[in-house]
Amino acid sequence: MQALKLVKHLTLAVILVGGVAACGILPEKVDETASWSTNKLYSEAKDAFDGGDYSKAAKYYELLEGRDPFGPHAQQAQINTAYAYYKDNEQAQALTAIDRFIRLHPDSPSIDYAYYLKGLINFNDDLGLLGRFSGQDLSERDPKALRAAYDSFKYLVEHYPSSKYANDAALRMRYAVNAMAAHEVHAAEYYYRRGAYLAAVNRAQSALQDFDKAPALEDALGIMIKSYDKLGMTELRDDTRRVMEKTYPNSGYLTVGHRIDDGTGKKSWWQLWR
Repeated sequence: MQALKLVKHLTLAVILVGGVAACGILPEKVDETASWSTNKLYSEAKDAFDGGDYSKAAKYYELLEGRDPFGPHAQQAQINTAYAYYKDNEQAQALTAIDRFIRLHPDSPSIDYAYYLKGLINFNDDLGLLGRFSGQDLSERDPKALRAAYDSFKYLVEHYPSSKYANDAALRMRYAVNAMAAHEVHAAEYYYRRGAYLAAVNRAQSALQDFDKAPALEDALGIMIKSYDKLGMTELRDDTRRVMEKTYPNSGYLTVGHRIDDGTGKKSWWQLWR
């Protein structure tokens, strides 16, 4: 028994000694920026930023802000931090950074750009601009993020109409509205295909109420006509049809048949009237 205890103690001692030796072998992590001046740190951050190394740029800008929060480079460092995180696809950190800038510097000469950038972060330029590069439909995007983007762009356009970012913000607002309306219509189509006609009507009505003049509203009215017909609500069906005739006199929904997404990605024909 004594021999067994001795072996255990020796084994433990070997492990401890090995662990200490291993710790000595591993190099300590050194902060390369510790001896840098704020000007040096800003210069290195800018070089990383200009060179597209946004992860490093965000790190350096945050270090600069922490070391010299009231220095001459602090405001620019904060807004560049937000942009660097945005370009590095770190949306949550980008939003945190830009919200901090807006909160701390409401009177900054760059405040219009801050709201524009906040809109971009939510809109996500790489995926959102009509799906030009990714092929993604805007209506497939998260409607909460699109709403947040719309709100930021709207604030910019209303409060800083002479901003050089206002025109692009207004354009993106229209894209966001169209996408959010289409999102509601897709949901209405989903409910219609599954026989939930009242739910389909409710989602189509939401699109009509919230998104004036969006292209998808023609489809919203069409779904309402068909859903009311399925529910046997002929008076409401006919009232909606009259609205369609007045608003979209050339609509295909007023003909014998029209196309609707059947959920497979293809278009199938369905009879407008039973």
